[in-house]
Amino acid sequence: MNRRGVWAIYAFEMARWKRTLWQSLFAPVLTTTLYFVVFGAAIGERMSAVNGVPYGAFIVPGLMMLTIFTQSLSNASFGIYFPQFSGTIYEILSAPLSPVETLTGYVGAAATKSILIGLVILGTGALFVDLEIQHPVAMLLYLVLMALTFSLLGFIVGIWAQSFEQLQFFPLLVATPLTFLGGAFYAVDMLPPFWQSVTLLNPFVYLISGFRWCFYGQGDVDIVISLLFCSVLLGLGLVLVGWIFRSGYRLKQ
Repeated sequence: MNRRGVWAIYAFEMARWKRTLWQSLFAPVLTTTLYFVVFGAAIGERMSAVNGVPYGAFIVPGLMMLTIFTQSLSNASFGIYFPQFSGTIYEILSAPLSPVETLTGYVGAAATKSILIGLVILGTGALFVDLEIQHPVAMLLYLVLMALTFSLLGFIVGIWAQSFEQLQFFPLLVATPLTFLGGAFYAVDMLPPFWQSVTLLNPFVYLISGFRWCFYGQGDVDIVISLLFCSVLLGLGLVLVGWIFRSGYRLKQ
């Protein structure tokens, strides 16, 4: 493996993140803090516990997933889109790097940023509510899995996008609404029966439920189903990226 080449891409992406630290790190933390203040403190104290978990603590996994989804998509998509926009993508494609090495550099950097932000969100939540993590190792592994999966999807979005507007389409108009409607702030069994069935059509329900299980040992769906769904999503992403590199779709045009 060309470790120096992978490291060069990874270090460049991490350096770009540092240059926009206020926007990349402090903005999500500030937004999450406001969520905790409004939903955790102001409204949460007036609500009963959800499945035995205080409401303020209940929303922590959902808020972390909301951040992971949007940040992974945004970071990875912008990382590969900008070389296309500026024309430097041909220098990367002509470099002695295999598709796996190129993918490792971009997706690894985007996942690292998302994990760091997710852990900061977790620390922020601990300042407002008493947190319980029943399965800490599983929580960290699940966090890494989600960051890698959505960074991979972000990489695909970055190759597909032909404008900055399209670049923001999935993070803002797909990931965020589906996360809000995917049980980030409520349990599925709190809904009327009809809407419970509708909600289960939302793939983000399975992702958030699995992460919540890591915290409290319970979720809206079985943890095995959540892990299976995550694995399928990751596999589909890898297959699609493999096709993109083989066909040169939007890379060599």
